[in-house]
Amino acid sequence: MNLGYARVSTDDQDASLQVEALKAAGVNKLYIEKASGGRWDRPELHRLLDNAREGDVVVVWKLDRLSRSLRDLLNVLHQFEEKGAGFKSLTEHVDTTTPAGRMLAQILGSFAEFEKSMLHERTMAGLRAARKKGRIGGRPPKLSDAQRTEALTMIKAGRPQADVARLFAISPSTICRLRT
Repeated sequence: MNLGYARVSTDDQDASLQVEALKAAGVNKLYIEKASGGRWDRPELHRLLDNAREGDVVVVWKLDRLSRSLRDLLNVLHQFEEKGAGFKSLTEHVDTTTPAGRMLAQILGSFAEFEKSMLHERTMAGLRAARKKGRIGGRPPKLSDAQRTEALTMIKAGRPQADVARLFAISPSTICRLRT
């Protein structure tokens, strides 16, 4: 069975161009989404992933309709592969039901892996450079040293943690972390 997935980012956009192309490509069942491609919580995509079976082919009008990031795209393609389902993109002519299409998907995967490695390398170099300049990463503490000492003194005196948290306008979990 051919399963089609069409997505637009906002309610004021129209998926009719995608739907027409998918129907012309022989799609039997359509999943139409109105959500950003950068989000993973897309109900229609999850419904499609749940319903894809061995021998099915998932068809999209364009790769970016399935996902905005290469990593997520490859993750979704891997899920289709695990289910024994193929994948086709009409615009880019990617078709994992053919040997050439599978090769193209693997090349995309190697580029994604390379991109991930380069990003990691640049991040680590930036962190090393920042440490050499005396900068430490992470969020600044919610409480100063004096406030921390005062909060711990109040707790040791028997004041409830929730009260102390309210006084300092912080969450109770921050108070719990102070004690460790």
